[in-house]
Formats: sequence, structure tokens, C-alpha cells
Amino acid sequence: NREELENYMDEAVSVSNESPVLIDKFLDRATEIDVDAICDGSLVFVGGIMQHIEEAGIHSGDSACSLPPVNLSDEMIAKVEAQTKTIALNLGVVGLMNVQYAIYQDEIYLIEVNPRASRTVPFVSKATGMPLAKVATRVMVGETLRSSLEHYDKYNIVYEENGLLKPRLKNHISVKEAVFPFHKLYGADLVLSPEMKSTGEVMGISSSFGISFAKAQLSAGNKIPTGGTCFLSFVDADKKYASEIAQGLKENGFKLLATKGTQTILENAGIECEVVLKISEGRPNIEDSMKNDEISMAINTSDNNTSKKDATVIRQEVLRRSIPYFTTLSATRALILALDEMGDGSWSKSTALQDFLV
Repeated sequence: NREELENYMDEAVSVSNESPVLIDKFLDRATEIDVDAICDGSLVFVGGIMQHIEEAGIHSGDSACSLPPVNLSDEMIAKVEAQTKTIALNLGVVGLMNVQYAIYQDEIYLIEVNPRASRTVPFVSKATGMPLAKVATRVMVGETLRSSLEHYDKYNIVYEENGLLKPRLKNHISVKEAVFPFHKLYGADLVLSPEMKSTGEVMGISSSFGISFAKAQLSAGNKIPTGGTCFLSFVDADKKYASEIAQGLKENGFKLLATKGTQTILENAGIECEVVLKISEGRPNIEDSMKNDEISMAINTSDNNTSKKDATVIRQEVLRRSIPYFTTLSATRALILALDEMGDGSWSKSTALQDFLV
């Protein structure tokens, strides 16, 4: 905020002597995109375009993502593909390349380019049926990209468009979710940040984004309940979206519980919500409600200023009690989409990965 900026600048200027103070502008609520591609110096194969569910600012290794993108226009996807092709050819990449973009107000910003395999390669390979590492290895030892792809195109998924080779998905959506070690580390705080905290990842796949997201959460140990009481706590910047989230939860049969600030916002919006005390306000409070198994899910969006005692204790209690949780507004919106489609539970039946590719 402004006060923090002024205090920091006073301190920075006082110790920097003749050195300049550099100021970066953050792209607030930008959409982050990951692209894995293979280039042989003359042709480019765009293996997958992944849209992050968490906004730019969360480490890419900690973000869930969807392949294909769920709400990017065809025009924007074409621009991303064209930019990727231009970068790969002009850098002279031979083999795999990963590019990270941010999309903000319909403009594409380049975050970084890595001319190597990325951690998303296994996910993209499973989601599309094309073993990217094998193809890239053949390219790196001198084989052409087109010839390398033919070795592994057993599902006939590769096609060419606008001078690019691409995988053709069979009407399915794959969602990657990060797996965190929070349950094993006592005192860990589950707030996501630019610093990577995940230790693995899982994938959910189906014909819809909502079900794929639900499957990914189930695989990551964060099983989405279909009823009960949901605790809501929003950082100030997210409170204007509280009624939107609360309405989605209400329509899916959840009772709502919130501390006074959030409860007042919902009450003014005509949404029924029970108030609960913060830990610092007395008892019985939200910690007691969790210990009494009265909470089936928790939504607690946070920033670097919300690691105060109350918020930290709540997040630790969520982990201790294995309560399903969501800590970002964008993931909470994905949760609502999942709840809209989960229905009677038939979505959780096992389906072979190959059934989505053949």
C-alpha cells in the first residue's frame, strides 16, 4: 500500500547512495500461460498451451493449470502460438522449449523463455498422448521434427495449421494440480507465493473442466465435499467478490460461516451467512468450530500481510483436520464450476487414460 511504499522508499534512498532505486509494476490479476514446444530450427510443434488457474504471481510449479485453456479466445491462442514460433525460430532452439506468458488487458507479456524441458513436459505428454521428451531427443540428435513426430503419432493426433504442428485433443480437458508437503511439515503455512513449495503433481482428465478439476483435487488429497458448512475469509482486495463466491456455494447446498467483516458484506448482498468469532475475539471461535468437526471446507484467500496469528492458526488447523481448502480467488471460482458438475458422484469412476486419446 501507499504507506509501505513511502516507508520503503525513504529507507532505500537513505542507504542507496548514488545507486538507482528500480521500481517494477505488477500486473494485477493477470492470466499466466505456459507453453511447451519443440523446434528443429525450421519447424515448430506446439505440444501444449496451459492456462494457469492461479493468477500470475504464484510460482508456476505451485499453480494448477488446464490444457487446453478454458477461457482464452481463439484469437488470443493464435497470438500465443505465433509468438512461440517466432521466439523458437529466432533463438535457434533445437529440442524442447518452455515459454511463460502473462495476459493482461488483452496484451501478451513475456515472463521468461527456457530452451530446455520443463516440469510440465510429463503432464503435457500424458494429456496429449505425445511423448515430448522422446520426440525432442530425436530432434536434438539430428532428425527432423516431422519425422520424429511420426515415430510416436500412434493416435494420429498431429496436424498442421498456420505453419505450426499441433496435437489434436479428443474433446477432453486435463487439469494439473500441485501436491504440497504441508501435512508432513508441522507449522507450515499453506499460502502460495512466488516461492515454490510443491513437491509433486497430479492430473485429472475428463470431458469438462469442472470434473477434471475435481479429479485433480481428489488425487492431490484435497477432496471437494458436496455439502456441509463452508468457512469464508477473504483478504480485503477480494472482498468485493465475496458475494459471487458465496452465491455459488449456496446454490450448491452449502451453509456459510464467516467472520464479521465478510458476513456483513454477504448480509448486505442478501446472502444468509452465520457469523463466527475470530480467534482473538473470544470463544467459541472459528478454531473451536474446526475442532468440533463443524466445518467441511475452508476458503481463506491471503496475501503477504495476512500471515497474522488468527489467519496462520486457521490455516494450520485446516491442515491438522484435513479440511479441504482453497487459498486463491481463481481456484475458488474453479471450485464453483466443479461443484456445478459433480452431481451424484458418478464423475469419480475410473476411466483409462487411453480412452481419451484413442
